[in-house]
Amino acid sequence: MAKLSFDSTQFTLRTSQFGRQKIDYQAAMDIPYVADPVDSIQKLNIFVPAGYFAGATINGYQRDTAPILMPNTVGGYMPGPRDDPENTQWPTNAKTIIAALAHGYVVISAGLRGRTQTDAQGQFIGKAPAFIVDMKAAVRYVKANADRIPGDVDCIVTNGTSAGGATSALMGASGNAAYFEPALAALGAAQASDDIFAVSAYCPIHNLEHADMAYEWEFNGLNDWYRQKMAMSDGKMTFTPWQGTLTVEQQQLSTTLKADFITYLNGLHLTAENGQPLTLDDQGNGSFKDLMRDYLMAAGQRAVDAGVDVHKYAGFTVSDGQVADLDVTAYLTSLTRMKAVPAFDDLALSSPETSLFGDETTPAKHFTAFAQAHTQVSAALAPAELIAAVNPVTYLSETQSTRSIAPHWRIRHGAADRDTAFAIPMILATLLKNRGLDVDFALPWDTPHSGDYDLDQLFAWIDRLCQK
Repeated sequence: MAKLSFDSTQFTLRTSQFGRQKIDYQAAMDIPYVADPVDSIQKLNIFVPAGYFAGATINGYQRDTAPILMPNTVGGYMPGPRDDPENTQWPTNAKTIIAALAHGYVVISAGLRGRTQTDAQGQFIGKAPAFIVDMKAAVRYVKANADRIPGDVDCIVTNGTSAGGATSALMGASGNAAYFEPALAALGAAQASDDIFAVSAYCPIHNLEHADMAYEWEFNGLNDWYRQKMAMSDGKMTFTPWQGTLTVEQQQLSTTLKADFITYLNGLHLTAENGQPLTLDDQGNGSFKDLMRDYLMAAGQRAVDAGVDVHKYAGFTVSDGQVADLDVTAYLTSLTRMKAVPAFDDLALSSPETSLFGDETTPAKHFTAFAQAHTQVSAALAPAELIAAVNPVTYLSETQSTRSIAPHWRIRHGAADRDTAFAIPMILATLLKNRGLDVDFALPWDTPHSGDYDLDQLFAWIDRLCQK
């Protein structure tokens, strides 16, 4: 498709500051990645270390062997505009882009539609599955132009945080999934595959249809919640404290959802690395909860080794420099609950996630039978096929081939992140491990809902995978 043939003469030389170092790179901006876009956001930017155009080797990579990092700016399933190393407006991964260029990576940033976008007629054009359709189309464009765009298309690594982490994870899990083909064809996406090599996902807000259950399994019995109200001011995000207490009805719903999670978790038939089943009893205790405790203790041990006093949070027993035990209930109590009930499929259809599942004319829909049964407003339930299609876990069943699933995964969810339950990334990581895939999963100590905080470690992980 000639319309989607990249013109390499579009590159222009630019310079950005990386610490005390100036980084020269070639940039090709505002490249349409589909033949029939429905919005101007559907373009991408390509950034390449300038040395590759002169035959240089950077960090062991050359023009055709450098990994291609594809970060996204999606947050809250809002529109994720294409990014730029010089961008200072939220949302941006500018620091990540310039650090990756300095490290020798090719960086490609694609703009992705989000749940709030409308067309000239006022119809919504960014509801699910638009965000992942656009990401797939961008990857297909890059692969279709493999001989024109520098970098190794066999070493594409996606990266994102929160809903962007879910986008990254879904890309890795749903490679070439048939469900998305009609939408890709309607956009005139390039004729190429969209499976990728590796996934970097920070605190991915995914598995939404089970996230409410998981949240109540973790926080049931903690009735006070504490969070921040977010607002944009002069291109910057501002935060103000906001708190409340669960109503009696919400406390009852919490107990029901906790029980539902136990049933769901046991039905996954997860196994630990030693082959033992990961399960929960009727009270919510068992080997799966013990695994969560192990991950949190490992986070605490890394902190102790770094000279940090882990008693900022309750529950830790430390003896002779070793984290000997953790009272999980005490830890979670000191961590505090962040969200009311349900945490994601809000009964008044006011949450970002209910907005995600609207359609062209409907601002929001429920995405769980539980919320639909208890809704406080007139509401519709999103199609089951759509809900499943945008959940990475859907593609990790035992009957699913791993051929189009990314073979390498790095998942980070902060040990102080209260936005979704620890169980949600744990389930993803465990399913991937159970399928024999390469998984690096951890809960970084005292880290809230955030991403790109350990770029040196992320880049070292990518190098281990991609350096020949």
